[in-house]
Amino acid sequence: MNFDAYARTAVDLVNAQLATVDDLRGLFADENAYMRDEVADRDLATFRRAQKRLREVFESGAAGRDTETVAELNALLEAFPVQPRISGHDAADWHMHVTSRGASVSAEYLAGAVWGLAVWLCEYGSSRFGICADERCGNVYLDTSSNCCRRFCSERCATRSHVAAHRARKRAASADPTPSETPQLTRV
Repeated sequence: MNFDAYARTAVDLVNAQLATVDDLRGLFADENAYMRDEVADRDLATFRRAQKRLREVFESGAAGRDTETVAELNALLEAFPVQPRISGHDAADWHMHVTSRGASVSAEYLAGAVWGLAVWLCEYGSSRFGICADERCGNVYLDTSSNCCRRFCSERCATRSHVAAHRARKRAASADPTPSETPQLTRV
């Protein structure tokens, strides 16, 4: 099982716009295309609640509040329990599902997302949970950098933030010109 991919589904959910069921359908990647067809109106409310709780996990993790992060992940694991089973049509197609047969779309997606995030925390620590430093963004991310120094969710946000900071410094420099040489006082 690719736990990183499951953890990334949690990131995708937190960063998703979920105003409508169509927005929710857009959340499902191609490998979960069957979920697009099966999603129901009742799933939208469940996804929104989970989205809020998962954002809180990222916020507490990014702030270094490990005990709070673990407590919320454990509560989410209870709310969306993993019940693994093998699925497929033949020996070339066997794969794992994280919920029992007939589970709702929300139960299946959220069990995987929470499980992946919990495994990620155990493997890398909550310091790898991040919230984009670009104040206009607010997206969450998983820090995969080698030295745990990532600050932005994407290169786009990093560039936008650095350009804005550069322009602000230029404006400040032109508004407050550097004084020219101090005139020498002559004594008479």
